Amino acid sequence: MDEGTKDVARTDESVADAKTPEKSTEEGVLYIGIDLGTSRTSIAASNGMRENVPSVIGYPKDVVSRKLLKTDVLYGDDAIRHRLSLDFFRPLEHGVIKGSGSDNGMEEGEKEMNFRAAKDLVKHAIRLSNPKTDELLYGVIGCPAEGSIKNKEYIIRAAREVLDSVMICSEPFAVAYGLDWFTDLLVIDIGAGTVDLCRMHGTLPEEEDQITLTTAGDYVDRELERLLHESFPEAQFTINMVKDIKEKFSSVRDDTAGIKVELPVKGKPQEFDITKEVKQACASIIPPIVDALGELIASFDPEFQMQLKDNVLLGGGGSRIPGLGEAIAAEMNERLGHGRVVTVQEPIYAGANGALKIAHDMPPEFWEKLK
Repeated sequence: MDEGTKDVARTDESVADAKTPEKSTEEGVLYIGIDLGTSRTSIAASNGMRENVPSVIGYPKDVVSRKLLKTDVLYGDDAIRHRLSLDFFRPLEHGVIKGSGSDNGMEEGEKEMNFRAAKDLVKHAIRLSNPKTDELLYGVIGCPAEGSIKNKEYIIRAAREVLDSVMICSEPFAVAYGLDWFTDLLVIDIGAGTVDLCRMHGTLPEEEDQITLTTAGDYVDRELERLLHESFPEAQFTINMVKDIKEKFSSVRDDTAGIKVELPVKGKPQEFDITKEVKQACASIIPPIVDALGELIASFDPEFQMQLKDNVLLGGGGSRIPGLGEAIAAEMNERLGHGRVVTVQEPIYAGANGALKIAHDMPPEFWEKLK
């Protein structure tokens, strides 16, 4: 294993450790950690339940589709499977609820439909925790490191119907907190919509300790789509097909070879070797990440900059790209003089595990009651 990287074999402990003597035995309260991601939403609850679901939702388009599907709403994989029969929503984009940002070229009706979809997705995620009917539900929800105040208000509104109390925290902070890493640490959380970076130095992170990038999983999809169009203009494919290819074959390893897929050409399947395109698309997120790491390091106390470079924690779904930790460490060594990257072993649940631990640990005054 490269000396600049290693794996963390502690993520299973993060749920077990997420207890304090007072709160772990508190009756009538279910604590829930929620990682509300652009691509997947994960939950970890104090009753031991852990689930994850694609962050998509769909409503039958008409009376025919409702009769076919026999339901008013579908979630996750079921929604993806039947998406042609649905008004299909992926309500989170770049880690925020669509329509809650400042770009808002979106019509009011579309904003409302996305907010409804986000609210229903949160409700579904909380149902997956299997709460008892008489339990109070206290939830900590992870969102992007630089998520706007307006987006956080939207998330609280979305949770209002199902949670009794809520806290919002940054996703990279939750990942580090779940592993009891509180100081001299840089966290990278790579999701579909955003890459969130957080500098930990023994206190709650402030605005200057956090950076959010949009060169994340969705960006890799679009880059791979562009490269495939350039290299194989005769091939036919959709962005969903590209996403599936990326999730199956993603890699930045130098020894990656023989990535071959069949794509239709005028309706007839044809084999293409896409090794170069996949590696190039996956590697495209590395320079912006190292740029942001350099910014967080350079603006920190010079006496502690080496400790930060020596402790970089890589999490999120994007951390599963083979060779990514090693590649980031190599880029850091070249551009910043040193770099050591640790990859979490359980990226799908690391954020939810940490959010659950925060829920157990936080005193009452930190909770916002939802009336």
